[in-house]
Amino acid sequence: MSRTVSVVRMQLINRQTYIWVPLLVLGGAFVLTLAIYAMLETSGVTGPKYGGGAQAPLWYFCVVGVQALTLTFPFSQAMSVTRREFYTGTLLTAAASSLVLAVVYVIGGYLEDATGGWGMNGYFFSLPWVWEEGAAVALLFWFTAAMLVFVSGFWAATVYKRAGTLVLTLVLVGLGALLVLWMYLVGRMDAWEQVFAWFAAQGALGLSLWGLLLGAVLAAVAFLTLRRAVP
Repeated sequence: MSRTVSVVRMQLINRQTYIWVPLLVLGGAFVLTLAIYAMLETSGVTGPKYGGGAQAPLWYFCVVGVQALTLTFPFSQAMSVTRREFYTGTLLTAAASSLVLAVVYVIGGYLEDATGGWGMNGYFFSLPWVWEEGAAVALLFWFTAAMLVFVSGFWAATVYKRAGTLVLTLVLVGLGALLVLWMYLVGRMDAWEQVFAWFAAQGALGLSLWGLLLGAVLAAVAFLTLRRAVP
């Protein structure tokens, strides 16, 4: 366990990757969103305003997942850290960073509700469909979203380390082709209404649980690939 904690410390040597850059991206998106809300307010738009800027730091977590492997994995192997210890420590670091980000989202949601959307009826953190089941579910949702994107990037990096750029590209193209095929089949069966109804029925809690399951599957596949990856 002490060696796993050492991996966490190793990952956090460069704190800007896991902490400061995600918060900077979040803060930048927040300020820009408030500026847009202010312009709408001065234009006479008084109804509730909702934006999608809150998702901005989540996409950066994919980059964090890639860097967590490509930048530190070779160094960890030189320090005689086992792959299991590196894998566990890296996921613990990502979980801690995701939890910090999720807490920031929840605190921001409370502030928005207390200030009436920053005095402009504008909401960045407190999205109704995420908060309709309470703050705890909102915390779980944002934590799951950050971890899922991180694990996706980490998994892609393991494929790159194991098989190279060509195989990774083929895998990503193949996944894209499967997504397009699924969309085509749904369209052919005229089932988009049922698909949207299913997502709506899941709610934030259901989507979070499905996200945790998908993240666990990707994490397991990433570990199996990591066992044969070349530093």
